[in-house]
Amino acid sequence: MRLQGTMQINNRGHLEIGGCDIVGLADAFGTPLMIIDEALLRENCRRYYQAFTQDDGDGVLYASKAFLSTAVARIIHKEGIGLDVVSGGELTIALAAGFPPEKIFLHGNNKSIAEIKFALSCRVGRIVIDNLYELELIEQISAAGGYRPSVLLRLAPGVDAHSHAYISTGQVDSKFGFNIFGGDALGAVKLALKSPHLDLKGVHCHIGSQIFDLDAFRCAALVMMDFLQEARDHTGWTAAELDLGGGLGVYHTAGDTPPTIEEYAEVTKETVIHKCKEHDFPRPRLFVEPGRSIISPPGTT
Repeated sequence: MRLQGTMQINNRGHLEIGGCDIVGLADAFGTPLMIIDEALLRENCRRYYQAFTQDDGDGVLYASKAFLSTAVARIIHKEGIGLDVVSGGELTIALAAGFPPEKIFLHGNNKSIAEIKFALSCRVGRIVIDNLYELELIEQISAAGGYRPSVLLRLAPGVDAHSHAYISTGQVDSKFGFNIFGGDALGAVKLALKSPHLDLKGVHCHIGSQIFDLDAFRCAALVMMDFLQEARDHTGWTAAELDLGGGLGVYHTAGDTPPTIEEYAEVTKETVIHKCKEHDFPRPRLFVEPGRSIISPPGTT
C-alpha cells in the first residue's frame, strides 16, 4: 500500500493513522473497521474550497453517497463545503449532524413522494430533477404544499467519461437525466419555466466516476455551455447555475495517475469561462460534486 496523509509505520512495525496504532484500534473496536484520517479529509476539503470557492464564489458539494456519517458531515460543513444527498436517509443523517439545509442539494433518479415532501419541508437548497415524471410530481407536491423550490434539471450531455466522445447527434442512450440531443432537455426547461411552483436555477450533469482524463470534464462543460446558449436562444432564460457533478478519480493501485484537484478545477473553470466569452453569456455559478476524491484517500478499512 502507499502511505498518505498521517499514515506512518511505528517502531513496532504497525501502521499508524492520526497517531493511532491500527492494531490497537482493531482490538478496541473489532473488525471490520473503517478509519478516517481527519487531517487528510480536512486537507482535501480545503483544497477543493481553495480551488473553486475561495476566489470565484463557486460551490463545492460533497457527494455523500461516497460515505456519510454525522461526524463526516460535521467536518464537511466546518470546512465550508456543501452536501449532495440522494435519499431521505442521507438527508436525515445530514440534519442530525446540524448541516444547514440550505447548503444541501437533493439528487436521485427515483425519489419517493415522502422524500420529496421531506426535502421541501426542510427547505433544502436545491432539488435536482431527473426526469419528466419527477418534474411533474415535484410541481404537484409544491403546488399543494405552497412551496416554490429552487431546482436544477439533470441533463445527459452524451459524453463518454472514458473516451470523451463529443456526441452531436441523437445517438445518446442514458437512463439518467434529460437527453440534450434528442430535445428532451430543452422541453424540460420550457416546462419548468412555465411552472409558477418551480424556480429553475440551472442545469446539472454527471458523466461518471473514477475519471482520470480531464478532457472528459472539458467536453462535458463544452456541451453544457452550448446547451445553455441554445436554451437562452429559444426561451430568453439565462441560467444562473451550472452543476458539472463529480467523478474525479483517485489512486487505488500501482499505475493509477489521477489528476490533482487543482488541475481539475483549472480545466473546468477555464472551459466555462471560454464558452461564456464565445456566447457572450454571463458566467453561471459553477458547482462540482466530489465524493470519492474527498473521502477515499483518508479512508482505510
